[in-house]
Amino acid sequence: MNRLPGPVAVVAALALVLTATPAQAGEAWAEQAQRRLNHLGCSAGPADGEVGRWTRSAVVRFQSARYVRQTGRLDPLTRKRLYAASAPRCDRRPVPAHSGRGRRIVISQHQNWIWLLGPQGGVVAQGGMVDNPSVLHPGSYGTGSYCGRAARIRKNSTSSNQVWLDNFVRFAPCGVGFHRIPVYKSTGRQIHADWLLGTNMTESHGCIRLSREMSVKVWNFTTRRTPVRVV
Repeated sequence: MNRLPGPVAVVAALALVLTATPAQAGEAWAEQAQRRLNHLGCSAGPADGEVGRWTRSAVVRFQSARYVRQTGRLDPLTRKRLYAASAPRCDRRPVPAHSGRGRRIVISQHQNWIWLLGPQGGVVAQGGMVDNPSVLHPGSYGTGSYCGRAARIRKNSTSSNQVWLDNFVRFAPCGVGFHRIPVYKSTGRQIHADWLLGTNMTESHGCIRLSREMSVKVWNFTTRRTPVRVV
């Protein structure tokens, strides 16, 4: 487990990032922010002082965990929140209230996050996701067969036949399900990086895109019908 910086280090870093000007430390404050994001499990990538899409995705994950507007910008207010002693971790989040009880899967579209919960409500696994709120709406669902289509397909394919949807688990009519980030059949590469998960920087065609690891966990978790709650 990564150890978070002590109070003195955090205060010093906060003073640096809030007072530095571009002429003084344009890259230094960004590198410091990247390190802080990584300490909080937000996955900012290499601490190189370059604020690219990877770093902005980490800022979005931090902002969603903090329940504030997801801009992806390291503005002064965001940096102040980032260095606060109360700053939340990105990779371990509380289960949303009013999301049901017992063994279930919970999806937060606001946070772009998913939880697998055991019979007593304990978190079995959690992680970032990508979805499409215009297709999937809040409500109660359940894994299984819909519209005569198979409930689970280890290697599903799209109508274009260009990508694989590994570990596909259906949970809503008619083709909405969980699956790994699509993989091109021609190259074996994902259509986008894992670090876009847990953000609003891209969207799916309607399904829930997951990392390879999380898609396997969902596959193993749903060997029997499982309630799914979208909040």
